[in-house]
Amino acid sequence: MVASAFSELLASTDQVIVMGHKYPDLDVLGAVAGVCAIARKKGVSIQAVRAPSPYPAEEQTRQLAALPEYQGIFVPPDEALHLAGPNTILVVVDTNRPEQTQVPELLDSGARIVVIDHHRRAASYIEKPALSFHDPYASSASELVAELVQYILDTGDLKRQEAEALLAGIVLDTKGFTMRTGSRTFETAAFLRKSGADTAQVNKFFQNDLRDTVTKFHIIQGAHTYRGSIALALTDRLVGRAIAGQAADELLNIAGIEASFVLFPEAGQAYLSARSNSDVNVQVISEMLGGGGNAATAGAQFPGKTPEEVLPLLKNAIDTYFDDEKS
Repeated sequence: MVASAFSELLASTDQVIVMGHKYPDLDVLGAVAGVCAIARKKGVSIQAVRAPSPYPAEEQTRQLAALPEYQGIFVPPDEALHLAGPNTILVVVDTNRPEQTQVPELLDSGARIVVIDHHRRAASYIEKPALSFHDPYASSASELVAELVQYILDTGDLKRQEAEALLAGIVLDTKGFTMRTGSRTFETAAFLRKSGADTAQVNKFFQNDLRDTVTKFHIIQGAHTYRGSIALALTDRLVGRAIAGQAADELLNIAGIEASFVLFPEAGQAYLSARSNSDVNVQVISEMLGGGGNAATAGAQFPGKTPEEVLPLLKNAIDTYFDDEKS
């Protein structure tokens, strides 16, 4: 039904713009690639908002943008704003919160909005979309878009690189198919494999250089436990969000750790990267601090603060979460 409604919307326009959340990751890129493939099948012009450097999926986006089919598709925010109008379909992927989108101003452009997201609905939400494909039980936005692809595209329409981008998005948000997976997740992954996705190539998307690898383990080395099952790590190094997130993932591999939190600085503010093995809902904790995400992966940012200044706020939020759980 959603695929049919989405196809009808595309048939009513000649311009689609797609964007994800700020600092787009591989799940955003996979969902964007899938939407681009659908628009190409329907013969509709599409542009994707290009994020300012640096961001987690930057290198993979560059590889996709080099394909002939993607020439001119990734555009800066100001160009996307210029293109948007009442006849535009604006597709928002991997977030449902207006303030987290790459270009919040696009939501006020008069375009008809489509939301494709797997995060829990937060206090702020994109109001009155023309179509909402919102499923908090899905593993990722890439899984949801890949399901639409199966209904709308014919065999051979999805390019190998697009299938790999979609599969990488699923791998990222499921932590290699170890969390937030259902039968739909594996069925979708099988479809993408049949569509040409090379799992070895997908694995390369997650490789780091030596410097980043050393930095990641520096963060892990400085971690300590809190309340017995929580790993807290703090660094004053400029490590980047992707590496901080990977360090938080690695901390979950320690026996007895149910959730991990990494605090790090960037551009004059502190950032939080939070991960969970699903026993602790890090989204709830992050939302107490003004952030968001999902139960297993979340984060927050703190303008004008250092990681050291945020640490007691984080501990207080963790304490509040567990106190509420007991009550």
